[in-house]
Amino acid sequence: MAKIRDNGLDTKAQSKECNDRNCPVHGSISVRGRSFVGKVTSAKAHRTAIVVLERLVFVKKFQRYMHRYSKIAVHVPDCIPVKEGDVVKFSETRPISKTKHFVVVEKLGNTK
Repeated sequence: MAKIRDNGLDTKAQSKECNDRNCPVHGSISVRGRSFVGKVTSAKAHRTAIVVLERLVFVKKFQRYMHRYSKIAVHVPDCIPVKEGDVVKFSETRPISKTKHFVVVEKLGNTK
């Protein structure tokens, strides 16, 4: 039985065990900084997903809000099954690779 760590976030406990050292629940990586909620647009790479983060930006000239998007590469632990269309909560962590600085903490649901 793998040891379950408290990562400091209010998330549901994962019933599935994993041997991923970059898992915030079963591994040794710590989460810090900010947490976000986004939609997975691609989960084709091994243990990596691309998440779209949508935000509203006020345009002063037109007195309106405009949608802006950011694509963020996140690490997906083995104990959290994620596929395209899922809504996930992810948190900032130390750099895992050149482009990954976030890790999935919890799967919130599906939009399809």
